[in-house]
Amino acid sequence: MVMAAHVAKFARATTSSLVLVLAFVLSIVVTSFGSPDSDALLKFKDQLANNGAINSWNPSVKPCEWERSNWVGVLCLNGSIRGLQLEHMALSGDIDLDALAPLPSFRTLSLMDNNFDGPLPDFKKLGKLKALYLSNNRFSGDIPDNAFEGMGSLKRLYLANNLLTGKIPSSLATLSKLMELKLEGNQFQGQIPNFQQKSMKTVNVASNELEGPIPEALSRLSPHSFAGNKGLCGPPLGPCIPSPPSTPKSNGKKFSILYIVIIILIVLLMLAAIAFAFLLFSRKKCKSRIQRTASSPEENSNKMVASYYRDVHRELSETSSHAKKADHGKLTFLKDDIEKFDLQDLLTASAEVLGSGTFGSSYKAVVVGQPVVVKRYRHMSNVGREEFHEHMRRLGRLKHPNLLPLAAYYNRRDEKLLVTEFAENGSLASHLHGNHSPEEDGLHWHIRLKIVKGVARGLAFLYNELPIIAPHGHLKSSNVLLDDSFEPLLTDYALRPVVNPEHAHMFMMAYKSPEYAQQSRTSNKTDIWSFGILILEMLTGKFPENYLTPCYNSDADLATWVNNMVKEKRTSEVFDKEIVGTKYSKGEMIKLLKIGLSCCEEDVERRLDIKEVVEKIDVLKEGDEDEELYGSEGNAYSVRGNDQEGYSFTVDR
Repeated sequence: MVMAAHVAKFARATTSSLVLVLAFVLSIVVTSFGSPDSDALLKFKDQLANNGAINSWNPSVKPCEWERSNWVGVLCLNGSIRGLQLEHMALSGDIDLDALAPLPSFRTLSLMDNNFDGPLPDFKKLGKLKALYLSNNRFSGDIPDNAFEGMGSLKRLYLANNLLTGKIPSSLATLSKLMELKLEGNQFQGQIPNFQQKSMKTVNVASNELEGPIPEALSRLSPHSFAGNKGLCGPPLGPCIPSPPSTPKSNGKKFSILYIVIIILIVLLMLAAIAFAFLLFSRKKCKSRIQRTASSPEENSNKMVASYYRDVHRELSETSSHAKKADHGKLTFLKDDIEKFDLQDLLTASAEVLGSGTFGSSYKAVVVGQPVVVKRYRHMSNVGREEFHEHMRRLGRLKHPNLLPLAAYYNRRDEKLLVTEFAENGSLASHLHGNHSPEEDGLHWHIRLKIVKGVARGLAFLYNELPIIAPHGHLKSSNVLLDDSFEPLLTDYALRPVVNPEHAHMFMMAYKSPEYAQQSRTSNKTDIWSFGILILEMLTGKFPENYLTPCYNSDADLATWVNNMVKEKRTSEVFDKEIVGTKYSKGEMIKLLKIGLSCCEEDVERRLDIKEVVEKIDVLKEGDEDEELYGSEGNAYSVRGNDQEGYSFTVDR
């Protein structure tokens, strides 16, 4: 019996050891070969061109740890990959949907503001997608009618500002959960499908080539959603006029009408021939002039975008005979301390694309030895010529260390160019959400505080100098540039008065504020709300969904998320893990968090004004004065808000 007991004990010990060895071996195998999720994303990345923005994807690190993402642009939920948000990264190449299809929790894909082109991929392969954002790329061609069949979970589809043609796919009308559909700025033709979804909140088909009656279910939407389609009719646009019924006529009348039609056609053909001959002669004459001063577009394949080169030269040739009446053919300079150059120098300068945003593309060009940034704006055609010139002169007079000054501009009816100096360190958005390796430190706390203070001073200057509501109008991290010493420079400020209203309402931050959603108007504290979102973005490192949603949505609001985390006593999880230099700065970070939340109050009356914001931010320091605050007993901070409720924060160490 004793012998049997020893044998049993030995067997149990041996089994336990084998289990431990097996678990150890399995862990080595998993670590060596990576997780299926990592492999899927790396396979997806390999098919992308110009993918430097996501070079930090590290196969030795899991993409997701619960709701925290370790990889740039990866959205996580409960430890699984919920989606990808790869925006403003100049990506191109193939979108490998087969690589993403095996991911069980994948529900969101956003590739907005990149350089993808060609036909729309077969997104039916991702049948469980809930949100697909592809606006501001160069997708082209017809979309198959059944392109979205089987995507019953799809709630949001953004395809705006591409080059898509043909009919709007009727399969979209079968998606019962579809809530938001943005197709504006394409070349869709034919009639709008008969959408019947009761869940539909937003539809925008503006600036296409659509015709026919607007479906009854969409008649409650704003007229702006259908603007720029000459053939559309019915509510909320003008009534549809029925064509007059045909009446039988005698043979004699038929013949007489036929003769009249033939005569009219002959006359029209003769006029067209004369006009064509005149146009040909004019172009020949203008072409010879241009060739004396500029090289041909074929010789400038490495210059600015060829299509724009040809467009501008065509504009110049068309207006050359009216040079005394207009100044379309030259740049207007607003800065005296920049070396002057002409439009020809700009067009023939070596240039690189910096990005493509909601208002147009940006290029870096080196002209007469100095780097400048040229931004094209295509949505300022509604403003009058003199009004535009006066507004540009007003902006040119603005001088402040935290404003990127407007150096020059070029004006023609359908497109404007704004020229500024080049900011060495790029945008704040690229530092918060862009590409950097795991070895590189994130933005230091004192740098973030410096940026917040500079933005506050620049915003206060705009409030003081410009007698308009929401003087910036489009404040967000991509519109905060950084110079070589990381001093912030506000850009794209005060453009709201010259941007076409329908485009401004769709994209500018001022129109995504709570007050505009509730009262259809902005206020003198609207820019304060945008600034609050920016502060929270810098503290949390999270990309605000506020930048993506077409209007204010408390469920997709960064401030709502921060407030909820605070109420759940999880404030320590709010702060960006990549902030460096926070050891003696937690108290100041808490104060700034409270300022950000106070700027984001939905109630405008309770929201801070610009004077209060500057006063509260100016007194913040890089570190706390009393180091005892950081001792083992100093883990709790209580920060009162504007009302009696206040905020209670807990910081874990």
